[in-house]
Amino acid sequence: MKIRVGFGYDVHQLVAGRQLWLGGILLEHEKGLLGHSDADVLIHAICDALLGAANMHDIGYHFPDTKDEFKNIDSKILLKKTIELIAAKGYKVSNIDSTVCAERPKLNSHIPSMQQKLASVMDIDTDDISIKATTTEKLGFIGHEEGISAYATVLIFKD
Repeated sequence: MKIRVGFGYDVHQLVAGRQLWLGGILLEHEKGLLGHSDADVLIHAICDALLGAANMHDIGYHFPDTKDEFKNIDSKILLKKTIELIAAKGYKVSNIDSTVCAERPKLNSHIPSMQQKLASVMDIDTDDISIKATTTEKLGFIGHEEGISAYATVLIFKD
């Protein structure tokens, strides 16, 4: 069995007039994340981690923000395509450990829904997806509620 580890990071600016998609679910908030797609930072960090683990570049390489086909795309579609890309090299997801950094909204009550949604997209067990939430104690752009970031570490394998 071959195992590989990958790490991903993403950040997007919070702005008025956008929906807030995080972990594949829509959250009630007065601001949303700005991006070419739906700007789901958690999914983007997971995609980067998966692609990195498989040595397949990054999310921008496969789904560039210069292509109209990805304008306002649902990031769950990008995650599904990422799973297909790593599967083409024989890899499967073992587990994901992730952290979302946001001052608001508070995320802990939404984590089970995010786990269920992501597990469904990736066809893995919810127990294989860890999602943690933290703040930056009002420091920096996240603490000033100017943006949200996410980190993800993944373990993939092939038999």
